Amino acid sequence: MSRSNAGPVTIVIDTREQEGYSFDSRLATVRRALPAGDYSVAGLENIVAVERKSLEDFVSTVIHSRARFRKELRKLAEYRAACVVVEAGLLEVLLHRYRGDAHPNAVVGSALSIILDFRVPVFFCSSRQAACHFVQAYLLAAHTRWHA
Repeated sequence: MSRSNAGPVTIVIDTREQEGYSFDSRLATVRRALPAGDYSVAGLENIVAVERKSLEDFVSTVIHSRARFRKELRKLAEYRAACVVVEAGLLEVLLHRYRGDAHPNAVVGSALSIILDFRVPVFFCSSRQAACHFVQAYLLAAHTRWHA
């Protein structure tokens, strides 16, 4: 874990996040409402955000709750650094390893739409553990670059 000269890092976990990650024990965490996303860094809440999705939630959201999610994506698109992290690999999507009848091509197309229309990257991490590691690294990197 790297902290840099930017001072101590506090990760902010949105109060609506039901299955919050357990980050490195040397990092402070606080729960409070975020304007967008599920995770951010204290002091950077309006410019850095990560939206976490399980594979089931991602599929359900991009297929059935598209209008609501597009509002969230419009907010994230205004951030300096924002992304969607899916707790599954792309292969799991392609092999239809999720509930529901959404075709894998529709799910991949929705991810591409998020990336191209909103310029918000979607990272398919291979597991919840890998996603947690990625989110922590992403937030620490943002803190190093932009903390006031």
